[in-house]
Amino acid sequence: MSKALSRSTVDMLILDWNSAGLSGLDLLKSMRSGIGERVPVMFATAHGGESNIVRALTAGADDFVTHPVRSAEFGARVQALLRRAYPAKTAAITELGPYRFDSRQQTVTVWGKPVQLSGTQFRLALLFFSNIGRVLSRDHIFAMVWGREFRESTRTIDSHVSRLRLALMIEPINHFRLQPVYKSGYRLLHLYGDTVEESRACEETTV
Repeated sequence: MSKALSRSTVDMLILDWNSAGLSGLDLLKSMRSGIGERVPVMFATAHGGESNIVRALTAGADDFVTHPVRSAEFGARVQALLRRAYPAKTAAITELGPYRFDSRQQTVTVWGKPVQLSGTQFRLALLFFSNIGRVLSRDHIFAMVWGREFRESTRTIDSHVSRLRLALMIEPINHFRLQPVYKSGYRLLHLYGDTVEESRACEETTV
């Protein structure tokens, strides 16, 4: 289960205290070390003792509800977690390091110099820069950029990513690295001028 999660793109996890294979708590710890801290996690379980709640929250859970769960409250809690994890981006201009994206004009500059991108390349770039540090599966990339289910050769996405990396000069000198993730997809890393974040993420990536 934990390996499957590391190869998929998920927005949120809802766990039970007991699950097949790993316990919900063990799965949470494994997920936090693999996918990262951004993905919100809620426990929804009948095992709602205070000690379980404390252990789950201490291990990195964002919320904990016990059965029976009222549907309206449950939905509201889910929406609240998603809003906190993925705040709506209303600004047309996105600036990250040397990169400046204008979503209305679909233009991008690097260190103030305009870079010509096709519509597909711009959507692909904005997807990566809106999900820094997050593993994006090929299925998810294809659905978000091309707007349909993934039915092409994996080389389709690989070729587009390779050309985008060159066009935008996505490399350590510009404080970013776009890396393939083994048997999954890609992840854009912000290097922050050091190697700590980079070395942690490289553990599950290929060259």
